[in-house]
Amino acid sequence: MPLHNKRKNNIMDDIYASSDLSIVLPKYKMPQKELDPRHAYQMVHDELMLDGNARQNLATFCQTWDDPEVHRLMDECIDKNMIDKDEYPQTAEIESRCVHILADLWNAPDSANSLGCSTTGSSEAAMLGGLALKKRWSEKRKAAGKGTDRPNIVCGPVQICWHKFARYWDVELREVPLEDQLYMTAEEAVKRCDENTIGVIPTLGVTFTCVYEPVEEICRALDQLQKETGLDIPVHVDGASGGFLAPFVDPDLKWDFRLKRVKSINASGHKFGLAPLGVGWVLWRDKEELPEDLIFWVNYLGGNMPTFALNFSRPGGQIIAQYYNFLRLGHEGYRKIHQACYKTAQYLSSEVKKLGPFEIIYDGRGGIPAMSFSLQEGVAPGFNLFDLSDRIRSRGWQIAAYSMPANREDLVVMRILVRHGFSRDLADLLLKDLQHCLEYFKKNPVIHQSSEEFSGSFKHS
Repeated sequence: MPLHNKRKNNIMDDIYASSDLSIVLPKYKMPQKELDPRHAYQMVHDELMLDGNARQNLATFCQTWDDPEVHRLMDECIDKNMIDKDEYPQTAEIESRCVHILADLWNAPDSANSLGCSTTGSSEAAMLGGLALKKRWSEKRKAAGKGTDRPNIVCGPVQICWHKFARYWDVELREVPLEDQLYMTAEEAVKRCDENTIGVIPTLGVTFTCVYEPVEEICRALDQLQKETGLDIPVHVDGASGGFLAPFVDPDLKWDFRLKRVKSINASGHKFGLAPLGVGWVLWRDKEELPEDLIFWVNYLGGNMPTFALNFSRPGGQIIAQYYNFLRLGHEGYRKIHQACYKTAQYLSSEVKKLGPFEIIYDGRGGIPAMSFSLQEGVAPGFNLFDLSDRIRSRGWQIAAYSMPANREDLVVMRILVRHGFSRDLADLLLKDLQHCLEYFKKNPVIHQSSEEFSGSFKHS
């Protein structure tokens, strides 16, 4: 139906017949004249229709569905700068409450006096955790009269943010290559540790495989290493996804501050924390783990306030929305939502296996609510997974297809994330569309198959 503007004398004008929308405006220069706000809005709105439907994006870990109340709170907070704690003291108080709630959720030894902060996402939070590890290591080395020019971190197949951290802050990244196992084991982690290791970084929900790395086993192995060599190597847990999953659906799993060697944790509020895009969290076991000289004090916003972050001015709405979710859902609500996601992921896994040519890599158990699969060896279905990723986009679905990291580049995987808002009904529609794709390729086998380089598939870097 045409959009209309109501003019004088109750005359209705079709918005698309206006002069503003009938001319070609420059795309990369500012126009000379102003536009009617409704016309400018409609132009931008129309272009955004060309984006994918976020709800059908099964490649992203990020939240794509929010309560109507979250939308209202975000609108009410659009002008709140969370860094200005003197001007917006209640937003600062709510951020502090969130930190204490997470400290309790992650079993900090003294949650009432916990130390942490919000960030723009878990990538920034991870880098802050890494900076604290490097600074603490440097302080100990200097106190012992040793050099500080060759720091390293040990990790499994990590998200790109850790590669950025290593490059930006001159830290060697010792990434355990994938072999038969598709994650970092305790044995492989310890092999790569030495006196220059600032920390070991297990991931609670590996980006490539969705499994949890064995944090408790890694901590025990590092305890044994300390007994044998004297090396006291801390652990930072990248809980980007699992940090908001395990406490609710697997509370007996020891991965958090119950393990004394875990000194800090980062997580994404905008992933399985169910907050809108733009919020992450980093917490330290106690204040001794965050070096004081990494904290800056500023007074030009109206009060003398501490800040520790890579970014400064940030919107407060996402923090408020995170607190709203904590209040509204509680343990029970988060558990119900996440359990429903796990059930859907496991259902998808069992049904995808029935389709024929697929080998299930991860079935939604032992990690985050997701499933992944590859093509069975020896099967020639007339397509590869990059072709399938391209084909399924014709129905609006965006599904990640990618090759695994070092030593297993031969293994190409498709991964489906199951988030809040992806119902069993949508899962059934996806399965029907996958079946239609298989029937299409049976009739139209691909001779020159797509590759990761030329397809529109998801890329981790």
